[in-house]
Amino acid sequence: MSPSLPSITLYDSLQRDKTILEPATPGQVGIYVCGMTVYDYCHLGHARVMVTFDTVVRYLRARGMKVTYVRNITDIDDKIIRRALEQGESIQALTARFIEAMHADEAALLCQKPDLEPRATEHVGAMQNMIAELIERGHAYAAANGDVYYAVRSFPEYGKLSGKSIDELISGARVELGEDKRDPLDFALWKAVKPDEPSWSSPWGEGRPGWHIECSAMSADALGCTFDIHGGGADLQFPHHENEIAQSQGAGCAFAHYWMHNGFVRINDEKMSKSLNNFLTVRELLPLFSGEVLRFFILSSQYRSPLHYSEEGLEQARAGLTRLYTALRGMPARHIVTELGSEWRERFHNAMSDDFHTPAALATLFDLAREVNRLRDEQSEVAAPLATLLRELAAMLGILQEDPESYFRGSNESDNAWIEERIAARLAARQKKDFAGADAIRAELAAAGIILEDGPAGTSWRRQGA
Repeated sequence: MSPSLPSITLYDSLQRDKTILEPATPGQVGIYVCGMTVYDYCHLGHARVMVTFDTVVRYLRARGMKVTYVRNITDIDDKIIRRALEQGESIQALTARFIEAMHADEAALLCQKPDLEPRATEHVGAMQNMIAELIERGHAYAAANGDVYYAVRSFPEYGKLSGKSIDELISGARVELGEDKRDPLDFALWKAVKPDEPSWSSPWGEGRPGWHIECSAMSADALGCTFDIHGGGADLQFPHHENEIAQSQGAGCAFAHYWMHNGFVRINDEKMSKSLNNFLTVRELLPLFSGEVLRFFILSSQYRSPLHYSEEGLEQARAGLTRLYTALRGMPARHIVTELGSEWRERFHNAMSDDFHTPAALATLFDLAREVNRLRDEQSEVAAPLATLLRELAAMLGILQEDPESYFRGSNESDNAWIEERIAARLAARQKKDFAGADAIRAELAAAGIILEDGPAGTSWRRQGA
């Protein structure tokens, strides 16, 4: 890490304050993020998790750190079992279909793949080992019905992540039909087999793991008993992450040093969620807005703040992305970056080092783009390296890596050839002073959603909305 760059601070949900990131092994960071439960398509809230932590990983790597990024897949749980039964398909077929869809959405959002993507069904043995350890240490017990429960009151620090007290929790606690808990607060680590459910053999009989134990076991398998950053959506802070701490520390692991939670996506002033049936899937939005626009929209809010969905907000994101690509248009793809860009580089790193403040980082990119546009005609030797710097800084956010002409024109080559022919015909008409004919061609292209922009270097074009 360059000594000239500021230390990276992040907001630690456990400390409830910003703190300097100090990895256990200098220069190396292990990150575990709770991923998707694959029983349906990813909605915009899932997209925010993907983009947020992809950006964190990109920036840490840009700062020279070796990052191991782990994001799990929950491919066995109550919702998955219920959905498979409703649709009359096997759990394996259902989860395979939605894992493939998740990966497609991830690619569209320009997210890099995690280094490791453990699946719950592949780590049941590790979960059983951790459950056995918890029983031996007095933090869990096997009930007569074949379930195994975590004894919440055996862990005095329970509630430290969410700020909830035992007394506060007990008032809302209840025992569901069929449960055999000693205390209403206790939660299931292992669930005895039920009809039409998959099961595994265990010391406590046939059954399957509870949801919470999955991440405690998978994170330990992937990153060891102690690692640097645990991340996920704010909705997981309680009870999922609270239970993870109780399980992992109860089993003797120090667990995560830092906790990061991204804020909710809100629509009509409500949290966007499947339970409220007010969610929009990524694949519903992609025909209307590119994955890069969706990514830009997500980055336009600081990751801990609420992200308010609106079509107006997405249109503003598209317009902002267009402004940045416009600055790169006509500039060399790569140019030697000089000290001329030190001011912009410093501003960008100050923003990203301050708890990954992407709105401030984007504001820096806009100011840099404005400078490129100001200098491009009369001082191109200065504008060119600044344009390269713009692309270099934007790469840390996962944007502006497409060729500008491809961004503006799209990838339909036969359609593009027709547009070029009509532009050539318009130029010929203008040269003949057939201005009515030239205007007619411009109107024809406008009706097809093509915007022409005349300039000193000739006529360029872009698709409406780009």
